[in-house]
Amino acid sequence: MSTSREPRSEEDWRPAASLEALRARAELLRDLRAFFYARGVLEVETPQLVRHAVSDLHLASFDTRFYGPGADAGTDLYLTTSPELAMKRLLAAESGPIFQICRAFRNGERGRRHNPEFTILEWYRPDFDHLALMQEVEELLAAVLGVTSCDRITYQGIFEEIAAFSPHQATVPLVEEAAARGGISLSSFSDVDEGLHFLFTHLIEAQLGAERPIFIYDYPASQAALARVRQGDPPVAERFEVYFKGLELANGFHELVDAAEQRKRFEDDRANRKRMGLQVPDLDDAFLDALAAGLPKCAGVALGVDRLLMLKIGAATIDEVLAFPLERA
Repeated sequence: MSTSREPRSEEDWRPAASLEALRARAELLRDLRAFFYARGVLEVETPQLVRHAVSDLHLASFDTRFYGPGADAGTDLYLTTSPELAMKRLLAAESGPIFQICRAFRNGERGRRHNPEFTILEWYRPDFDHLALMQEVEELLAAVLGVTSCDRITYQGIFEEIAAFSPHQATVPLVEEAAARGGISLSSFSDVDEGLHFLFTHLIEAQLGAERPIFIYDYPASQAALARVRQGDPPVAERFEVYFKGLELANGFHELVDAAEQRKRFEDDRANRKRMGLQVPDLDDAFLDALAAGLPKCAGVALGVDRLLMLKIGAATIDEVLAFPLERA
C-alpha cells in the first residue's frame, strides 16, 4: 500500500508541547479527577474501538477492520468520536453519576484548534436537567481556571444580539442578509439549520466569552441531537454549549430518554447522510436497547480537555498542548 506524506524534519521526533505544558496537562488531569472524586462521581472506562460509526451529520468516524477468531472475513470497527452511547448504557445499568477522561477521534478535523485525536472529558448526572448541569460546569471552570462567574444567554438571544434576527423565524434571505452585514462569504447550504450553523461558527462564535465563559442554551428543536425538546412557542432543545475567548469548550444535553424518539432521530440522520453522500452507519441496537430498558432522567456534557488546557496556559494553538500532534504522531 502506498501512502504520501510531507517529509519529516530532523526535529520532528521532539514533542510539539513544551515540558511546562506537559506538566500543566498532568496537573489539569489530576485536578479534574479530584473535582469528581470529591463529589462522589464514579470514573469509568468504555471502548474506544466500537461497532458503529457516528450518525451526527457534522462528524466523521475513522474506520478499521478486525480479523481474528470468529471474524475470518473481518469485522468493521470504528474509533469512537465520543464515549456518550456506551456511558449511557452504564447509566441504564444503574451506574449512578459517572465521568470519563479518554481519547476521542474525529476524521477530517485538523487546524489551529483541532487534532483528529484529542482528549475528552464527559460526565453524566442522574436527576439533573441542563440548567443544573450548567451550574456544575461553571463550578468546574472556577476550580480549574479560576473564573469567578459565567454569562448565560439563549441561542435566540445571541442571534438577536449579533445577527439581528430570531433563529426561530429564520429564512434563507435572513441568513444571507446577516452574513452580508457581517462581511462573511456565505457558502451554499441545503436548509436553514445549515445556514444558522454557518452563521454561528463564522459570525457569532469568535465574539463569545471575551471576558468570561458564556453558556448558550435552549437551541432550536431542529438542532436537538440527543437532547430533550421542551414544548412551547417555539419548542426548544434543552442543550447548551460553553464558550470562552472564542473557543467552544463543552456541549451538554438534558438527555433524551425516549427510545422510539431516539430511533427516529437516528433514522433521520441516516437519511440525511445518504442524501449528502456520507457514510450511513447501522443503528446502534445495544444503545437503543439500553434506552428501552430505562435510561434514568439525566443530563450529560462533553468538554474538550486540550482546549481547556489551552485556556489555562494561554496557548494559541492546540499543538502547543499536545506532545505529538498528527504530523509528529
